[in-house]
Amino acid sequence: MDANYSLMAIEIATALLAIGVLIIGLLVPKEQRYGLGYLVTIGLTGIFFLTFAFYGTNTKLFGGMYIVDDFSIFFKQIFLAAGILVTLAATLYVKKIGANYGEFFVMMVFATLGMMVLSSAGDFITLYLGLETMTITFYILAGFKKGDSKSAEAGVKYLILGAMSSAVLLYGLSLIYGMTGTVIVQDVAALITAGGGMQPALIVGLVFLVAGFGFKISAVPFQMWSPDVYEGAPTPVTAFLAVGSKAAAFAALIRFFLIAFPDYQAEWKVLFAALAALTIIVGNLVAIPQTNIKRMLAYSSIAQAGYIMTGVVAADAAGIKGVAFYLMLYVFATVGAFTVVMNFSSNTGSDEIKDYAGLAQRSPLMAAVLLVCLLSMAGIPPLAGFAGKIFLFSSIVSQGYLWLVIVGLVMSMASVYYYLSVAKVMYMADPTDNTPIVVPVGAKATLLLTMGITVFLGVYPEPLSVLATIASKALFMIN
Repeated sequence: MDANYSLMAIEIATALLAIGVLIIGLLVPKEQRYGLGYLVTIGLTGIFFLTFAFYGTNTKLFGGMYIVDDFSIFFKQIFLAAGILVTLAATLYVKKIGANYGEFFVMMVFATLGMMVLSSAGDFITLYLGLETMTITFYILAGFKKGDSKSAEAGVKYLILGAMSSAVLLYGLSLIYGMTGTVIVQDVAALITAGGGMQPALIVGLVFLVAGFGFKISAVPFQMWSPDVYEGAPTPVTAFLAVGSKAAAFAALIRFFLIAFPDYQAEWKVLFAALAALTIIVGNLVAIPQTNIKRMLAYSSIAQAGYIMTGVVAADAAGIKGVAFYLMLYVFATVGAFTVVMNFSSNTGSDEIKDYAGLAQRSPLMAAVLLVCLLSMAGIPPLAGFAGKIFLFSSIVSQGYLWLVIVGLVMSMASVYYYLSVAKVMYMADPTDNTPIVVPVGAKATLLLTMGITVFLGVYPEPLSVLATIASKALFMIN
């Protein structure tokens, strides 16, 4: 059994960062803890650059229980990019919350660690441990504002529904283990074939897995938790939940279904295609009447999950490349949008879209970043979202899913309506308060980074496209 712990240097460094920040937070006086957010940002940045040293490793540890390949490395970079941007933007916001400043960032790092484990999981046990490490920290983070009723409600709702979905997922895994006798994902396919194909219990287990993963990625009809949790949770948590948790769930879902059930793609691809279409339609249509920007972005996130699922439907290297590419650019667009929401809310106390009236006059940078990020999510060229949707949709056209592409394109045009309704308020309505909105240094850096990268990847997607291609090929090569 290979136990080369040096290949787990990324996870070890992340765990040490979390423990180190926790110890420092306990030792230093309260008034000196406010640099911990920047310390976490620097630490995560260092780990992000460390990940590049592991490209090309492509090996398994502990008898296949843990996989270090280019696919998992790319997804770890997604989690780290999201963590860096969110912690950089949230330093002053968390300070305003008051108590438990250091603990907030410790939980963020532990959530990132859970995502990393989830993306490298090669067996059921590791998958579930990574999943619970991630979700338990998000239960805490969602209800972090103890004096806020909406935050408390978000934490409780996410705890109840998240625990239920985890139980459903675990039951599905137990059924598959019971029918195959193995917890190693790669061995499941051969054992199913040797056992005479898909037995009824395996089919039930597969359905439970779809439901469990569907909750984690906010796919319809398992999306009921998203709007309330997104609205009530602290905005940095909402941003990290929208991108990090979703990306981690997709990483696990892709590895599980493509490797454990390759002989039954015809069946589960139809199921995922139906879920993708339903998710795209419901997410976009329900977003239209929303008046709260966090709820609007929640339904937008649901729709984005539907677009990403089209790459899973392709179930080949091109489709997985599209998923990886889109998830990375989705990080920058989503974190940029939520950083604007976070800063606006901390200055005005409002998340209502109507209160964004005249934002272009009060803070031209915030208005510009929000506009660019929303248009990128809508898939408007020459922004990054356009390139991402091209990769996703082109991967399924030749496989007989032209109808799904048409659904995606039509609903993308529908999304332009509610995205531009926000732009209309920002640029064409007169502000009720002409006071300029001051953007903190950390938030300003995040805004400039997210806008710059979103535009850059739209004009020149080649660097990210190359990495996404490497990641997608590794998934099929190592297995």
